[in-house]
Amino acid sequence: KLVASDFEFKNIEEAKNSPLANELYQFPFVKEIYISENYVSITKFDIVEWSDVTVEIRSFIKQFIADGNTVVTATETPKTTERNNVSTTETDLDDVSKQIIGILDEYIRPAVAADGGNIAFDSYNPETQVVNVILQGACSGCPSSTITLKNGIENMLKQLIPGKIEEVVAVNY
Repeated sequence: KLVASDFEFKNIEEAKNSPLANELYQFPFVKEIYISENYVSITKFDIVEWSDVTVEIRSFIKQFIADGNTVVTATETPKTTERNNVSTTETDLDDVSKQIIGILDEYIRPAVAADGGNIAFDSYNPETQVVNVILQGACSGCPSSTITLKNGIENMLKQLIPGKIEEVVAVNY
């Protein structure tokens, strides 16, 4: 296990408590870093192609971990994982929100994680029937994430919670 909870670093300043992220930001093409318990996802600037840097980055991360280096210091707190840092407990949520979270956790998060990303529930508005989610890691800003959001996630939620979902929107902070 790399870390106990997910971490997202949008820039080098946010990565000050992550030795791994700090080292990765030394590569000039690294734009954002997302570290989960069993993977590291990197978003790059368009100055290079993945085919030119994948082997180097993978080798670097593998060696960094193999050498026993610290990935994130214990004082670091996760930036955005669950529900936009609002200390909402499951009991504060309505039944539809709880259903949405259950579906995201069971069906959607594992598929998104396989592509190096994460999805977190942000909010549900019963009047407009709009679900807000946060896309992280490789999913944040990925061109195909909008298609996945609309054709995959939105359709699944509409089918599994009929009459309660009108739209799913990504709200990235």
